[in-house]
Amino acid sequence: MVLDLRSTQSDIIYPDSDGQPIADNTKQFEYIVYIKKGLDWIFADHSDVFVAGDLLWYPVEGNNKLRQAPDAMVVFGRPKGDRGSYQQWRESGIPPQVVFEIISPGNTVPEMNRKHGFYERYGVEEYYSYDPDRLNLAGYLRVEDSLEEIDDMAQWISPRLRIRFELNEAGNLILYRPDDQPFETYEEVATRAEQERQRAEQERQRAEQERQRAEDAEARVEDAEARAILLAERLRAAGINPDVLE
Repeated sequence: MVLDLRSTQSDIIYPDSDGQPIADNTKQFEYIVYIKKGLDWIFADHSDVFVAGDLLWYPVEGNNKLRQAPDAMVVFGRPKGDRGSYQQWRESGIPPQVVFEIISPGNTVPEMNRKHGFYERYGVEEYYSYDPDRLNLAGYLRVEDSLEEIDDMAQWISPRLRIRFELNEAGNLILYRPDDQPFETYEEVATRAEQERQRAEQERQRAEQERQRAEDAEARVEDAEARAILLAERLRAAGINPDVLE
């Protein structure tokens, strides 16, 4: 009897972590969050657009060594929801169409070349990378079977995402939503929310003051009417008809 010791595809484990940190430094992490949460905001009402950050993507069933974890990725045609990893064969075979990489000092040129080759081979349509230390922004667009570098990223608009890329005077990456409003950091969102809360509280206080003034005015009218009725009753008691008084 010959035993078949070959593992089946169902026996293969696809780890949810590659043991690497999300980011190598605070600057890289802040940009990852900035991009990922900005994309979440844009596609919040699109149930068939999945956005993820630092999620392992396995493109080929049966190979748990072939994987990549883009700093941010967008998949059109897949539902939102929690995932331990993106196993493409379980996602109707749809690869991420757009990926982002924030380069850290620990990223080598050969490593970034391998990432580019991976994204090119497995179906990414748009690939963007930004180096916050060297202030370098690059983009690549699929042309047939290749990811070709975009000549000029200044004011570039993503065909898929409809977001606009810009480097400000300091060389920092700024992204703009399709409505041409800039992506916001958490601090900016929190500050705006607090300002809106304060404005709402001021409006509530003004409305309360107006209500109180109206109630006071109504009370004064009622008090005057009550005094007039009391006076008329006293006049009648004294034999005087208040209705004929001038």
